[in-house]
Amino acid sequence: MTDKKPSTARTNPLKMADIARLAGVSASTVSRALAGSAKIPEQTRDAIEAIAAEHGYVVNRSARNLRQSLTMTICVAVPLGHETDQLVTDPFFLRLFGHMADAVARRHYDILLVREPAPDALWLQRLIRSQRADGYIIVGQSDQHESLNLAASEFLPMVVGGSELPDQRYCSVGSDNYEGGRLATEHLIRSGRRRILFIGPATLPQVDRRFAGYIDTLARHGIDHDPALSIPAHFTGSEAHDRVTAAITSGVVFDAVFAASDGIAWSAIRAIEASGLRCPDDIAVVGFDDTDIAVQARPSLTTVRQDVAAMGETLVDLLFQRMKGIDTPSTVLPVELITRDSAPD
Repeated sequence: MTDKKPSTARTNPLKMADIARLAGVSASTVSRALAGSAKIPEQTRDAIEAIAAEHGYVVNRSARNLRQSLTMTICVAVPLGHETDQLVTDPFFLRLFGHMADAVARRHYDILLVREPAPDALWLQRLIRSQRADGYIIVGQSDQHESLNLAASEFLPMVVGGSELPDQRYCSVGSDNYEGGRLATEHLIRSGRRRILFIGPATLPQVDRRFAGYIDTLARHGIDHDPALSIPAHFTGSEAHDRVTAAITSGVVFDAVFAASDGIAWSAIRAIEASGLRCPDDIAVVGFDDTDIAVQARPSLTTVRQDVAAMGETLVDLLFQRMKGIDTPSTVLPVELITRDSAPD
């Protein structure tokens, strides 16, 4: 009995030249089409992709990227010099990361997440020189303003999620945090509140602009700022709850809270109610971000909404422009006050 001739499907896999022959185009056209190049007409691109799919052809991305000196990867780095225990499961970060990941995937790139819990002055330069990615998005300035400036002075394809700072040399994308602080404070004053407590890391970039909006709005209404009504608290853990509880127990009088984030706001509400007070009847509360917590909380949370989808899309769009050599300017996105039960009109 004669053995069957081995199948050529395994020993002679389809090559790019074969796809080109079947499609009636050049191999370079096939290469660009399968890379998603907009320079190839959509009809031609669709036909080539259909042939490739029919024959089980898989692009050898590693080999192609090596030839082009590209990784086809975008790195999203999170420096945590200010908050070493903060997790990337923070609701705001998860939403932002999701929108960025979608925008990167639409451009046929992969995404690499790097969490840097103990950054030193050269952490970002080392990361860039590792050549693990073609472009870098840094989420939050943390306490790394100088490190970001240092890296930006010699590396263009980098964008930072955060507020514009003095002497900034890098491109940033962030919300109008000052306006957010103004909106929150104005709303509380307009509803009759005069003793407004601010809680959060007021010296941290972005939060410092929220705090400045709060301070300036008090002044415009002729309300003196009482230092006892500014309470520092981390984004993570039970510190906000404990600090609000301690303020109430020690006799600090306040009729409203403006919190630096929705998570801190929810901790404040729990502390208020655990102390026998009511929100908003005794103490109104406004948060910042408009995460899922704001809707799920009881009472539901009045908060300053950041357009996280626009932020993620803009970060990726500007990065890809900078990867093409375009020195893009920074962008500030508008914010909006969302009124719910914790601080009604």
